[in-house]
Amino acid sequence: MQQMIEKATNLPSIPEVVQKLIASMNDDDVSTEKLANIITSDQAITAKVLRLANSARYGGQRKVGSVKDALVVLGRDALRTLVLSIGLVSSFKAPPSFDLKAYWRRSFMLANRAKWLAKLLKVDAEVAYTCGLLHGIGEYLIHIVKPDLAQVIDQQVAAGAPRRKTEQELFGFDYTTAGSELAKYWKFPDEIADAILWQQQPAGSGVLLPFASLIYLSRYMINHNEKVKDGVFDDFPVKLIHASHLSLEAVYARMTDFTEDDDDIMAMLLHNE
Repeated sequence: MQQMIEKATNLPSIPEVVQKLIASMNDDDVSTEKLANIITSDQAITAKVLRLANSARYGGQRKVGSVKDALVVLGRDALRTLVLSIGLVSSFKAPPSFDLKAYWRRSFMLANRAKWLAKLLKVDAEVAYTCGLLHGIGEYLIHIVKPDLAQVIDQQVAAGAPRRKTEQELFGFDYTTAGSELAKYWKFPDEIADAILWQQQPAGSGVLLPFASLIYLSRYMINHNEKVKDGVFDDFPVKLIHASHLSLEAVYARMTDFTEDDDDIMAMLLHNE
């Protein structure tokens, strides 16, 4: 898997500012001044940050005129996540057979829900958001390195075949393994790579992983959107909630109270084309 990634000639080139921000995720003591210097080193990304920081989605009453202002208004971690999102969206390219816009829409939808649910597990909301944003990069990677086989898989999945099993049969691995390896290759923290790997089995490593659990629950929210809105949880993963030592009532309430406007996600994508 790692050799396949290293030999791939058409992987996106991650902007240097994003690479530095990924490295800073392992440094809890990174200063706001250092983060500001990293971000402002890329004029194109800085311009997008300021546009978005002043948008209805992120902005408040205060006018954001600089990256330092954005740090004050959004906070260090939220701004870092925003820049990561902008950098990844702007750098990803895909073959015609891969619907990149639909891919990012679902990724942002899942990221928003993971961030919303993070409070339940008392974990870092911005890390949860990043896990959600990256949960599908393995599927993206497969379409980049094996586009013809990826199309065959998509056709079989559309006909009702399970994606992971189909990928394992054709490749010997699936999108969770591919995504985890790509996250490691890009030097994201281990907790993010592990969450991607175990997103379909949050306790599969022998330890219940909170960020993998958040991806799992966020996917449930998307796949059962109408049921969640109506407060119907007849096929809810109850065992996962009990294993997480959470109250079912608290989880139900958190899910039904979700208020993110998913239309804002598409606006963000269009703003950054």
